[in-house]
Amino acid sequence: MVSKTDDIPASVPDCNPADLQRDGAGDGTQEGGGTSKSRAEDSCGCGHSADTAMLNGDGAHTEEGESKQDGNSEADGGEDSNEQEVIVIQDTGFTVKIQAPGTEPFDLQVSPQEMVQEIHQVLMDREDTCHRTCFSLQLDGNVLDNFAELKSIEGLQEGSLLKVVEEPYTVREARIHVRHIRDLLKSLDPSDAYNGVDCNSLSFLSIFTDGDLGDSGRRKKKGTELEQIDCTPPEHILPGSKERPLVPLQPQNKDWKPMQCLKVLTMSGWNPPPGNRKMHGDLMYLYIVTVEERHVSVTASTRGFYLNQSTTYTFNPKPANPSFLSHSLVELLSQISPAFKKNFTSLQKKRVQRHPFERIATPFQVYSWTAPQVDHAMDCVRAEDAYTSRLGYEEHIPGQTRDWNEELQTTRELPRKNLPERLLRERAIFKVHSDFAAAATRGAMAVIDGNVMAINPGEETRMQMFIWNNIFFSLGFDVRDHYRELGGDAAAHAAPTNDLNGVRAYGAVDVEGLYTLGTVVVDYRGYRVTAQSIIPGILEREQEQSVIYGSIDFGKTVVSHCKYLELLDKTSRPLKVQQHKVLNEKDESVELCSSVECKGIIGNDGRHYILDLLRTFPPDLNFLPVDGEELSAESQRQGFPRQHRHRLACLRQELIEAFVEHRYLLFMKMAALQLMQQKANKDSNKTDMPAITEASEADPAQTAPAEASAESTGPADSAAAAPQEATEGEEKPSQPTTNGPVDPAGSQNGECKSPLEGKELEESIPGLAQAKELAETLVSEDGSGIDPKSREVVLNACKAVGSISNTSFDIRFNPDIFSPGVRFPEDTIEDVQKQKQLLKDAAAFLVTCQIPSLVKDCLDHSTLPMDGATLTEALHQRGINVRYLGTVLEFVNKTQAKAQLEHFYRIGIIELITRCAKHIFRTYLQGVELSALSAAVSHFLNCFLSSFPDAVAHLPPDELVSRRKSRKRRTRVPGSGDNTAWASLTPSELWKNIAAEAQSYYHFKIQCESVDQVVEKYGLQKTTLLREISVKTGIQILLKEYNFDSRHKPAFTEEDILNIFPVVKHVNPKASDAFHFFQSGQAKVQQGFLKEGCELINEALNLFNNVYGAMHVEICACLRLLARLNYIMGDHAEALSNQQKAVLMSERVLGIEHPNTIQEYMHLALYCFANGQLSTALKLLYRARYLMLLVCGEDHPEMALIDSNIGLVLHGVMEYDLSLRFLENALTINTKYHGARSLKVALSHHLVARVYESKAEFRSALQHEKEGYTIYKNQMGEAHEKTKESSEYLKYLTQQAVALQRTMNEIYKNGSNASIMPLKFTAPSMASILEQLNVINGIIFIPLSQKDLENLKAEVQRRQQLQEAGRSEEPAEDSPLELEDKIPVD
Repeated sequence: MVSKTDDIPASVPDCNPADLQRDGAGDGTQEGGGTSKSRAEDSCGCGHSADTAMLNGDGAHTEEGESKQDGNSEADGGEDSNEQEVIVIQDTGFTVKIQAPGTEPFDLQVSPQEMVQEIHQVLMDREDTCHRTCFSLQLDGNVLDNFAELKSIEGLQEGSLLKVVEEPYTVREARIHVRHIRDLLKSLDPSDAYNGVDCNSLSFLSIFTDGDLGDSGRRKKKGTELEQIDCTPPEHILPGSKERPLVPLQPQNKDWKPMQCLKVLTMSGWNPPPGNRKMHGDLMYLYIVTVEERHVSVTASTRGFYLNQSTTYTFNPKPANPSFLSHSLVELLSQISPAFKKNFTSLQKKRVQRHPFERIATPFQVYSWTAPQVDHAMDCVRAEDAYTSRLGYEEHIPGQTRDWNEELQTTRELPRKNLPERLLRERAIFKVHSDFAAAATRGAMAVIDGNVMAINPGEETRMQMFIWNNIFFSLGFDVRDHYRELGGDAAAHAAPTNDLNGVRAYGAVDVEGLYTLGTVVVDYRGYRVTAQSIIPGILEREQEQSVIYGSIDFGKTVVSHCKYLELLDKTSRPLKVQQHKVLNEKDESVELCSSVECKGIIGNDGRHYILDLLRTFPPDLNFLPVDGEELSAESQRQGFPRQHRHRLACLRQELIEAFVEHRYLLFMKMAALQLMQQKANKDSNKTDMPAITEASEADPAQTAPAEASAESTGPADSAAAAPQEATEGEEKPSQPTTNGPVDPAGSQNGECKSPLEGKELEESIPGLAQAKELAETLVSEDGSGIDPKSREVVLNACKAVGSISNTSFDIRFNPDIFSPGVRFPEDTIEDVQKQKQLLKDAAAFLVTCQIPSLVKDCLDHSTLPMDGATLTEALHQRGINVRYLGTVLEFVNKTQAKAQLEHFYRIGIIELITRCAKHIFRTYLQGVELSALSAAVSHFLNCFLSSFPDAVAHLPPDELVSRRKSRKRRTRVPGSGDNTAWASLTPSELWKNIAAEAQSYYHFKIQCESVDQVVEKYGLQKTTLLREISVKTGIQILLKEYNFDSRHKPAFTEEDILNIFPVVKHVNPKASDAFHFFQSGQAKVQQGFLKEGCELINEALNLFNNVYGAMHVEICACLRLLARLNYIMGDHAEALSNQQKAVLMSERVLGIEHPNTIQEYMHLALYCFANGQLSTALKLLYRARYLMLLVCGEDHPEMALIDSNIGLVLHGVMEYDLSLRFLENALTINTKYHGARSLKVALSHHLVARVYESKAEFRSALQHEKEGYTIYKNQMGEAHEKTKESSEYLKYLTQQAVALQRTMNEIYKNGSNASIMPLKFTAPSMASILEQLNVINGIIFIPLSQKDLENLKAEVQRRQQLQEAGRSEEPAEDSPLELEDKIPVD
């Protein structure tokens, strides 16, 4: 536990109004000045766009719904009061003195909110007190209660002295002590991280930075250290290198070769103490072998630890002489073993020197897909943990297993009226969720490994269900033909993830009184296991009796319940679910507000639970062929509807949100245009204006949020399309319900309009703004107090966009449409037709708008996927399911700019192939028995990746078969059975299956019979394929170099497969208040108020820490942004410290080679360079380049940025030839992905020219600078300062070239006695290099006068209205005028 205060950053430096920040620009991510890459990659860090919409959506926080609904509201009332509350929390830390036995008293900074227990944690972590666990804290002789908050303790104030007093042990305390000592001994040992236990994970940053970059680190020397830098990178990092070694992925840390303190520390075989010894206070016995080979037996007694006289074979519990009685085991061992004393002290020194973020546990387990060979050492605690459920003494709940359901639901019920209450509640929810996910994962593995007894042991294995540790487990198979109509096992496999998405959605809406189950989905060894918390009482009753809402047979019998309708009605608006009627078996109509399978059960605890949420979102008609239904022409043209494995294909929530937003803009436009026409028809409207303004004043609150969310979401597309759309809009009311008007003009011819086409109309049609205001007024009213003409306008617009209400905009979906077995009453037929049309439109919207917009974002580099995970995330953010991957790739294939999407296409192909392989691998593994697992996995990988044509499986020579009789007994473990069918798989058969799977699942053709053909045809790397398949299936392989291309022997042997991990999906509870602060901070930064932005983001950081603890992806995003702000505001050291935390956290929480981690490394390198640590900056950039090569290869737009950075730093340290290799590679990549006329390419030319100038090769320098000049001239015009700068530089180069030529001629003419003019060969200054680094990384500082500020302020406001009307091709290197980032104005 790190003292809380460490995490609160130091005060924020003054913001200098003269700095201007251009963020997220040069990195190929022009998001109108978003935070660095925020849109592109923080999706995982700061909530997906859809979740945000939900947080800001309707019922999320009733108290401050109004004030917070658009995250960027200028701190209005609600937010002010919020900040007040926050200040109360962090305001008053104070210092106490702590006196521990045998050490000097020391000061400790504490906060009034902390519990006494947290001081205990700090003491157990400190170097000088870490060996104590069993003590109490006393103030003036009174023992403090462990669970009391400090503020509630009388007499505790600034400067109080707390005494650490040793307490007598109990069995529980003795065990905790031994466990803690063992943890201290193992604190530098990475094996827990490799084995994926106890939320440990790897981090390698300290190897590249030589310890901590901060003050505690070893390197205190500053200065440029030019002379002693060795800049040559390893061969495999140089541009053009073809080898992709694996071993450097996990460099060896010299600290990890742990100094041995003990040979053995284990429980003695004499445990537990017999009765007579118990009465002497013996608690347990330990057996220890010291480094000096001394074997001793130790008694843990109530008074402490002492040596006894037992040996291995004789029991003699009497104290030895001397007995060395000590309260702590460390004190005892230090007396009997000098080596222990010496090594333990230095081990603790090293442990404390490590950055806290290298040690803190992550909230969810991260697994590593590679590991070196780790020695398996004897470890009593690990052995004991494996066979106990580890729940008795360690979790702080006395003596029983945890009632997960009760904990999950009670935390939901905590009060949430003000900020401190909400923080407490969110913290509790998050903590229980992460504990539950860990327990569920452990249980699921135990179930599949056959270590848990089924509750229905008589049934066949795939039908069994299990209960372990108060969690219910079921396997993802179609039991009792439940899903027969929906696709059998395929449906049973898809249902749990759909259900989890439902749980996530209802959890985010967070309606009081409505409860969902804790749900975790675990894929392990080819099986899918669903883990759920248990509704109290459900196991004692039959399901038929307990379900009082919904249907247990997919709609044949249906019941409803008024309380459920009332609760679900609150969720129907944010989740866009329509209330509807269905017929039950007696043909009576029943009212529902969810899909029929959603069941309502009242538990014995009186809570209203909903479960089976697998159809929370409406069906995806593109993958659900229905007889007699035609999809829209656009969908049909792309070959939809397609047959899918199962009938549970749903649209994603993000798609629903985007679709509704799209419709809302359409609705506003239509209403506005009709009102315009009316206005034109009668100019006597002056009389009704007053009425309307009154109306709009009456209820601004409702219109504002919707409007803001719709308008502020994104730039509008091409301004040219506006008039054409306007005319189309005018025709719309005449044919309201047909399908025609749904898609805006362009999309009929397959070309996509951006999903939000609101803005450009405002400029193109005069008077539209008032009309829009009027339309909003109409929307917000219930229709009263408005003249009938206007009401008719709204009615027409409502009909045209498919709103369910006639007086306001309100789109919802009926999730039961097209469900087999559901029947609707006669009187709702018209409504059902409308709903069917809406579903067709949504399906068409995905294909005609969302897929093209994704591809457009990839073209203008605002989305930059680097691997399968980031690609999937980019799809999901736009609401595109992965089953559309084939369609997306087809779309890319047909684009004219296909060459600029090569990286995207390649990543898509890899993702498609590895997902197909994963599907095959799943069924393959189910037929393998445990003893053959490593042989089977290595055989599969050989067939998948090795060029060896006849990969033969090595059937394991059974080590245990007795010669006399074969084993008749078969244990019943899922997938047991002497099944060696897996051994007959051949590479060609596997690749045939992959091609077939690609065709049937993704409808995509891969023509290839072997891995080498695929690699050749699509330009893939085998290491990348290996990484993707391992990560997706949970395989862990040995870290070594694999020879994939050998034709003589297979690449993998069974020794290379180290482990198989679970792949876990769970809900991620959000810190909503912190997230709001973060968003407001981002918004402030974009408007240029850096200082206010910085304060808000610091505040967000504190709140995130409050909710998530110290480690979390969102905290990572927060630290990255803070570091960037610190850097821009000139505080380089603070930037370095925050970015170092961001890198460590990214490595720990996302993984050491996750794309985000690669980018964090690049940011850190820049700040290192600015701090004068050049060699460290280079090491970090080389690491980033290596990871990038491994993850996606050299051919990727982001590689140009890494190479430009490396090239610049090398130029700075005068390694010109090396520098050129990197810069010229960057130039090639930029030209390929940005087009030869891009400003990025111009800058690349300039950088190359500067290096040639330093080498005095003026001809080449001139050539490159001319190229750059031409681009600037064509793009910006003669007058632009970039063009002028370039032409100046050209003149200078020409002069230098002429001077050089003169000198050379002089030499030829006069030989050695020539008078040579000294030529100016200058090494570039660090300042100029840093300036260029800032430019390519998208950071620009401009000194401004007051007048400039005024002009810029006006420009900023104009910009915000314009918001980048169609400028895709203006990257960072434009002039100040091209800055979308705003200026700080105090």
